[in-house]
Amino acid sequence: MASSSSDGKAIDSVPTPVKIIIAGGFGAGKTTMVSSVSEIPPLSTEEVLTEASNGVDDLSGVERKKTTTVALDFGRITISPRHVLYLFGTPGQERFWFMWDDLARGAIGTIVLADTRRLETSFAAVDFFERRRIPFIVAVNCFDNAPRYTADEIREALVVPDRVPIVMCDARQRDSSKIALIRLVKHAMTVVPQPA
Repeated sequence: MASSSSDGKAIDSVPTPVKIIIAGGFGAGKTTMVSSVSEIPPLSTEEVLTEASNGVDDLSGVERKKTTTVALDFGRITISPRHVLYLFGTPGQERFWFMWDDLARGAIGTIVLADTRRLETSFAAVDFFERRRIPFIVAVNCFDNAPRYTADEIREALVVPDRVPIVMCDARQRDSSKIALIRLVKHAMTVVPQPA
């Protein structure tokens, strides 16, 4: 359905969808970030961790975690009458990484959510999006009582180039998560597509 602007031109009233991926290691806060910013009740495929995950999922640093995403998280944010962000959170465990290709298809960019308690769990996401030339930023989820590092220290540890923005955030806080999303969108708009 279309309406008219003040100059008589038709305006498409169906907003353009913009796909964003929230990725990162197991327990980094992806589900929490999607939930904190979504304007709709988020779709979540959280399941209770069972004994079947013993010896499969590495819980070091997140021993109190009781649930995990087994497919995806989904949320939505309307940023203007003409644009709506669709947020897709990836599952973090290695056994579910086969879904990442499908989830990433058509995305304008990705937030790689990093947890300084387990920074090594971010390597797979950084590598995945670098290889596919999908713009990404690193958002460090500042957990309570977690080690604090500067953006430069995070950049060096994750071996990400200077062109990749690194931001600090609290995935539980709507405003903090929104700032990370805004930074990603601005970054994705400036990235010149590289030849494959």
